[in-house]
Formats: sequence, C-alpha cells, structure tokens
Amino acid sequence: MTSDVKPKFAYVGCFTTEKRKARGEGIAVFRIDQDTGAWSQVEACDAIPNPSYICLDRTRRFLYSAHGDSSEIGAWAVDPRAGKLRLLNRQPTGGDNSSTVEVDAGNRHVVLSTGPGVAVFPINADGSLAPYTDLVIPQGEPGPYRREQKGPHPHQATFDLTGRFVLVPDKGLDKVLVYRFDAMHGKLAPCDPPFVKARYGAIPRHITFHPARPYAYVVNEQDSTVNAYHWDTGRGELRPFQRVPTTPTTYVGDNMAAEIAILPSGKFLYASNRGHDSIAIFAVDPATGMLDPVAWEPVRGRKPRFFALDPDASHLYAANEDSHAIVVFRIDQAAGKLTPTGQVIETGSPTCIVFKTR
Repeated sequence: MTSDVKPKFAYVGCFTTEKRKARGEGIAVFRIDQDTGAWSQVEACDAIPNPSYICLDRTRRFLYSAHGDSSEIGAWAVDPRAGKLRLLNRQPTGGDNSSTVEVDAGNRHVVLSTGPGVAVFPINADGSLAPYTDLVIPQGEPGPYRREQKGPHPHQATFDLTGRFVLVPDKGLDKVLVYRFDAMHGKLAPCDPPFVKARYGAIPRHITFHPARPYAYVVNEQDSTVNAYHWDTGRGELRPFQRVPTTPTTYVGDNMAAEIAILPSGKFLYASNRGHDSIAIFAVDPATGMLDPVAWEPVRGRKPRFFALDPDASHLYAANEDSHAIVVFRIDQAAGKLTPTGQVIETGSPTCIVFKTR
C-alpha cells in the first residue's frame, strides 16, 4: 500500500566539466505538477562544479551538495514556494573528489565522503556549514585496480537506521568501514572490528539497510555483485552471508554496478548496472535476508549512475548519465518489477535526484 505523498520539487545534481565529458548545468531544479506529474525546470545553479550528490536537511529548508573533482562542499537555502536555491556558503573538505553527503538524524551535522576520507560538518542555525569538526582518512593497502584504487576512496558515508553508526564503503581499500558517531561533538570513532573486507578488487560502492530486519546490502562496482550482511546494531558489526551478481549469467560484456536501494516494504532490492544498462531486481527473503533475482529491466538509456525512489516508492527514476535523461518506471509493489511510464526528463549528465514534498 502506498501513501499519497506527492513531490513538489525535484533537485538533480549534474556533472558539469569537460573532464567528466559532461553537459550538465549544475543543480537543476524542477517543479512537479501535482496532477500530471510533469516536470518543468525552474533554474540551474552552477556555483560549484560537478554537484555529484545532494541531500536535503530534515526540515527541507536547506540543501547540501557534494562535488566531484572539487575540494568544497556547498550549503544552500531552499525557497519554500518557488523551490529555488540560494548559496549560503561553502567549506573546504580536506579532499579533492567528494561523492556523497548526508544529514544526521538530529539535523545538527553533515557527513561527507571527501574522496580520500570522511568529514563531519556542524550545521549553523541559518543552515550554513561550519568548518569540519572531524576528518578521518582510512588506512590500508589499495586493491589491484590502480586506475580506481590508488589509495583510500570512501565513496559513501551513510548512517544506519539507528543514527549511531556511519558506514563507509571504501572503493580504494576494498573494505566497508564502520564508525560510531558522536552527535554531541561531531566526531567519528572506529568500531571493533573497524571494518569488514570485501573481495579483493570488488570495489564496494554503496550500502543500504533493510527497513525492518538486521540486514545490510552493499553493491560492488568492479565485480558487479551485491553482498548481503547481517548488521549488529549493538556492536556496529557487519557479517557477510551472501554474494549475488547484478547481471544475468548470459551477459558477457563489461559492466560496473553503481547504485542500490530497497523498498520501504523490504520486499525488493534494486541495483543499477552501467554496461548492461539495467536495473537488477531482487526479492528479499524476510526470514533470512537472502536475495533471489527477479528480473533485469533496461533503463532505456546509458550509464545509470544513480536511481531514486519517489517519496511513496511508487516510481523509480533512473538517472542515465551518458544519455542525459531521467527515465521513469512504475514499481509493481507485489512483484517488484518495473514498467516504463513513457515519461523521460531531459537534463545533462544527471548523477543524483532528491525530492521535496513540502
């Protein structure tokens, strides 16, 4: 059963630079028609290059942006009626290629994967960001793919559902690191054990959590797999129990997996493939957490770096970076399968989508 929560605005991060072979204009702001679902662009904000990942704060009044090939993070005020953005400030990240940004449950801090590390920024009363209070650089031996694994490279820093832990898939070190989060002081402390190893050269990229059961799922970029883990919320520990490919056994071409998400019901999990250019659909066994492939839905485009579920999880939006369009699919809540709606939103080099409902 889905709720009638309709988004009013969509914010799309888009790569902008020639280095990325990009056509984006920055953070593209779209108004969504409440009756038809049609998107119309309001503006594009390009104050900082390559806004690769964005998030809203808990009040939906402010937006924060991570930037590829950049040493800055951005803070923006959101106009509640027009949806437009106003740059509040930017802060140095201590890195050079940020990937993801997320706000803590208390709406007091922003956690950023900076490229070589993870940084924590306090949120000021006006929504702007103070300088970081912590910056951790993971240590370890890089994996075998020197183009992608030159050193530590946290590609995501995300909170578990309790908000007490920050989990960090590290592309460079083939590890998923786990930190306790000190919300009072904005600090990170390694758990014991401090990480779980991925397969050598797997390149763990993103993680998601089952909404009701103690399971976590990591998508691995290089070997195009999803690892399933038992998640111990007392110790902050991941224990692997399954590994499944994100592409069909009949596919023999090149591929890099990218994004991962699970339905709020916990019944189905999705992962995107760049190369096979599809969304892999898995059924989730609620008793064991095991994944079973259901289908692979073509994304009707190239290089789905990211996809998003809308607020009521009735639709999936595939951000096809290389074909410069977002393709919309209807989600079958009973079977998990995806059906294209025919709606395509054209925008240059999309890399992230967030929705604002109020």
